Amino acid sequence: MGIIRTVPFIRHYQGAPTEYVIRLRRGRVVRSGVGQAFWFRPASAALSELRVVDRERTVLFHVTTADQQDVTVQATLTYRVADPGLAASRFDFDVYPRSMAGPPRGEEEIGELVARIAHSLTIDVVGGLEMVDALRSGIERVGEALAAGLPGQRRLTGSGIEVCDARVLSLRPEGDIEKALQTPLREQLQAEADRALYERRALAVEREQRISVNELASKLDLSRRREELVAQEGANARREAEEKASAALVDTNASAERRRIRSEAEAAETERLGRATNEVEAARLSALASIGTGALRAIALQEAARHLPRIGQVNLAPDMLQSLLAGLLPRAEAEEGRS
Repeated sequence: MGIIRTVPFIRHYQGAPTEYVIRLRRGRVVRSGVGQAFWFRPASAALSELRVVDRERTVLFHVTTADQQDVTVQATLTYRVADPGLAASRFDFDVYPRSMAGPPRGEEEIGELVARIAHSLTIDVVGGLEMVDALRSGIERVGEALAAGLPGQRRLTGSGIEVCDARVLSLRPEGDIEKALQTPLREQLQAEADRALYERRALAVEREQRISVNELASKLDLSRRREELVAQEGANARREAEEKASAALVDTNASAERRRIRSEAEAAETERLGRATNEVEAARLSALASIGTGALRAIALQEAARHLPRIGQVNLAPDMLQSLLAGLLPRAEAEEGRS
């Protein structure tokens, strides 16, 4: 609401951007508009002030259907003052001088007028419907009736009021009837919920069965793979044993062949050495047969000496030396005589 300041013999009005003020002097409009500021004389001026913003009103209607059932309709109506001058002439928007006690009731009167017209339109629609039809399509029908009927109402247009929007929020029967109507739906919803629960449980059981089957198949496949692995390992072990046996047989045959060749070579070498030894021995015997007996004895003593332990020093008594020399000299002389 605008601010009116009082000074001696004069007044000053300061309006807001959303407030439309009409200044009258001697019954004629001398100034009007939003956001006005001016001085005026109290004795010759009259002011009316209206808000020109959109206003919203929520209404609740009790309506009877064609089959005598009570329903409650909740709607939201949006309206505004389209012609402030016309509205100021029809409703109480006086701010100075104020002839009645209390604040101006123009906005409340406009809201009540819009609500009464909307209520009348709602009665016309819902009163021609039975309860079932009203609950099924009443919201849509009432909304269409309000949207189409309110803007063309002569009472509103003749008062400078414009309805911008009308929305029906709900249409509900009395509490007992609503519960009775909700019972089949609740039972149906419960049945659907139970069926959905059973389906989920069946699906869970089926899923568990599939999981069990998959686990069993996995175990069977694992057992088969283990069996194949054991068989393959056995085959590999047999192949390895056969290869080792073949290698051992080859090694054995090669070793036997080497031993045979070595034995034959050793036998041939032994035979060759034996023939060479026999030849040498025969040559030696032939050579020995051509020499004398004394030489043979000397050679025999020499050979015997080779096989005797080494003697570092031999002490001979004179009589032993004399007897030895006496024995050797006659045999030596005899040998020389024969030669």
